[in-house]
Amino acid sequence: MVLAALAAIPLVAPVFGLDYYIEFVRRVLIVTIAAASLNVILGYGGMVALGHAGFIGVGAYTVVALVDAGFDQVWLAWPLAMLAAAGFALVIGAISLRTRGVYFIMITLAFAQMLYYVAVSLSTYGGDDGYGIYSPLSLGWFDGRHPHMLYWIVLALAATAFLLVGRLAGSRFGKALQGIRDNETRMAAMGYPVFAIKLAAFVGAAAVAGLAGAMLAVNNAFVSPSLMHWTESATLLVMVVLGGLGRRWGAPLGVAVWMTLAEVLKLHTAYWHWPMGVVLLLVVFFAPRGLAALADRRGAA
Repeated sequence: MVLAALAAIPLVAPVFGLDYYIEFVRRVLIVTIAAASLNVILGYGGMVALGHAGFIGVGAYTVVALVDAGFDQVWLAWPLAMLAAAGFALVIGAISLRTRGVYFIMITLAFAQMLYYVAVSLSTYGGDDGYGIYSPLSLGWFDGRHPHMLYWIVLALAATAFLLVGRLAGSRFGKALQGIRDNETRMAAMGYPVFAIKLAAFVGAAAVAGLAGAMLAVNNAFVSPSLMHWTESATLLVMVVLGGLGRRWGAPLGVAVWMTLAEVLKLHTAYWHWPMGVVLLLVVFFAPRGLAALADRRGAA
């Protein structure tokens, strides 16, 4: 039902003169993919990473590098963006996952900021000013089939990511990851390769975040270092917590509520952050386990 409603938006919105919201919903779907990847390591794995936006940026700048080199195929750019993000995550994770607690938070933040400053220094790709993609990337066989074909491709990938995260939660790997979150020492004593499982989750989540970054590059036709600033990682983390850690609908709900509220509040005040803060406080008091948990309680009642 939800999927059908989302698929119909590009067909219905123009009838009511709401073309702008097609791009807005597409952006929400892309950010949902990134949030879902963070929910895997944060909600299921208990790894509080404050540098996830760094992998989004790696994915976006992979697209920029390919465009600058003359490649314009989405089907080449997006998989390579995932591989690039996974490669960086393998190195970063191998170092970061040897730490715990606040040290893990700080080291992931440090690596993300390093990536941010590397992007700022890349004058070839615009440096701090960013890089504009003036020629639309080709969608291959789908190119020109419909003006909103990119929207439906993004929707299909978002739905796939949602289903995979749901399957992961109930899989043996997912159960092991949740067991490590709850009691790492016991899981190690039982013979589970704790470090390998955490690293696999970290790298997989980064690859999906890289895909989201590559999709944002195509969607916005612009990439700047601000995409991987630590504030973007913090916002993504807040979205996941708002929706519900380790819950299937946590990431979609958190992203949808945050981005919709931000969009509405910006229409009425330039100081939209303080009413957003009030909303977050209300969620903390009345739905401490997230909006998805609140919805589950109402469904059970």
